[in-house]
Amino acid sequence: MSATGEVSDRRSRGRRIILWRHGQTAWNVERRFQGSTDVALTETGIGQARRAARLLASLGPDAIISSDLQRAADTAAELATLTGLDITREEALRETYAGVWQGLTHEEIIARYGEEYAAWKRGEAVRRGGGELETEVADRAAPVVLGHAEKLPEDGTLVVVSHGGTIRTTIGRLLGLEAGHWESLGGLSNCCWSVLGEGARGWRLLEHNAGTLPEPVLGDDD
Repeated sequence: MSATGEVSDRRSRGRRIILWRHGQTAWNVERRFQGSTDVALTETGIGQARRAARLLASLGPDAIISSDLQRAADTAAELATLTGLDITREEALRETYAGVWQGLTHEEIIARYGEEYAAWKRGEAVRRGGGELETEVADRAAPVVLGHAEKLPEDGTLVVVSHGGTIRTTIGRLLGLEAGHWESLGGLSNCCWSVLGEGARGWRLLEHNAGTLPEPVLGDDD
């Protein structure tokens, strides 16, 4: 503690989890539902990842894990280049599988599956396109994130590079929110992130949709 009474020791902070969404893809721009389809970053997306990586590197991450889909792995690679950290790729961090919705625009989904879409937005348990439930995504992703977080030093920082929907469900699960309330967490813009901090009663949301500049939310979780 400093002479002014302020806590300056980094170790007093506790563990942090930074959940970082991938950069822009062509399907984001076209408002096509990506789900688990493996879509590459655009040149804009690569630029977003490079800018964001410089900010995240300044936070001194101790470990990086990433979805194995190309858009997330390539985003993670920009941070790995700056920090020298290895990337652990985890299939469990992929975006929600959305069956027949994948590849359709939001307008096409509403036209063909309007009732299903509306039920999802109301927070009901819906297998979008015959795919995964949001709770099933949290079931696979949240334990992986926690497992890596537990390996951190007491003041360590884990960067998780994933997808908007998977990040939202993981945050909801780690905060102990009921699944019906996960929709209250707004979507993440491309290459923006949220920060969870370890508190006395569990994980707390410290930042949400943080990033370099305000951007619209383009993607499955908008």
